[in-house]
Amino acid sequence: MKILVVGGSSLTGAHAALHLSSLGHEVTLAARARPGVACLQGFPFVSIDYQDYQAADFQLERLRGYEGMLFAAGADPRRLPDGESEESFYTRANIEAIPRFFARARDAGVRRAVLIGSYYPQVVPEKIVTSIYVRSRHLSDAGARALNDERFTVCSLNAPFIVGHVPGLVVPHLRALVQYAAGRLPGMPLVAPAGGVNHISSLSLSEAIASAFERGEGGRAYLVGDENLSWKAYLEMFCAAVGNPQTLAVSGEAHPMFPDSILFAGRNAVIAYEPDMAPLRYRRQHIRETIVEVASAYL
Repeated sequence: MKILVVGGSSLTGAHAALHLSSLGHEVTLAARARPGVACLQGFPFVSIDYQDYQAADFQLERLRGYEGMLFAAGADPRRLPDGESEESFYTRANIEAIPRFFARARDAGVRRAVLIGSYYPQVVPEKIVTSIYVRSRHLSDAGARALNDERFTVCSLNAPFIVGHVPGLVVPHLRALVQYAAGRLPGMPLVAPAGGVNHISSLSLSEAIASAFERGEGGRAYLVGDENLSWKAYLEMFCAAVGNPQTLAVSGEAHPMFPDSILFAGRNAVIAYEPDMAPLRYRRQHIRETIVEVASAYL
């Protein structure tokens, strides 16, 4: 299949591009700027800003010729521009821009599309009302899937916290976690936050993406994931992987590595579930192995 990966410079998009290519798909990367990573230089690249509502004709032409589209570019707190409110940003970048972009993909002749969304609307649906970020993820997902019909198959994979590595691609929060676990961040004592969440590795998610292109049910929102881990267990895996094994104390206070601004279920919350796998196929129990890989990359 000829697949366009929108968000090809992100961890999820880049990893998926490499995995889909290894399965024989013809992959093109799309982002605002070409990723400067050696392992991605062999991929064709197109420059697209999905948020640009004035570029309708431009986007339509750039989307022609692809059978499939992976969208891994949804807006999250890391991309909030200075001086813009969360309400304005998430409305513009998620609620409005994502369904509009999917409509252009449909009009350009794309036959199958997979959206990478967030697990929050499915695991804490009450936050759709109280959090603009969660609401934007819910409405962008629902808006994209509403376009599903006999000529345009759309499904979403709503993922939890993702851990993974693409050689040469720096993921700042994972690099910081490795340095924290190694005790290299002065003034930050090693302690675990209370609570925990589900986690998934980039490899597991890439396998789920490949499955979604092959057999995903149109109009469906899949809740994907791998292991339910307390933050204590998760951080202790990082400590072991960097050669600094610890039995961490647990604190209910705000944590420097997991600030309240990214914990949309609330500080100290526990999010545990069994993922929605049928008919998707991807490996499980892959978090510890992935953390070892991440630690090796950033030490």
